[in-house]
Amino acid sequence: MGALLWLLIPLLAAFAAALWSSWTLRNRKSGDVAELAGYARFRAAMEKEHSGSDAA
Repeated sequence: MGALLWLLIPLLAAFAAALWSSWTLRNRKSGDVAELAGYARFRAAMEKEHSGSDAA
């Protein structure tokens, strides 16, 4: 019985590794599109010329 318990340790480790690898390899492309759109808006805002106060 003790030997079977020791065999459970590698089996549980393999199961945990499979869960971790499936979580890290998930498809996350939907977030990249939103981030790229936000970056494009940021660049457009930074390229605008503002006629506010020129402290320099």
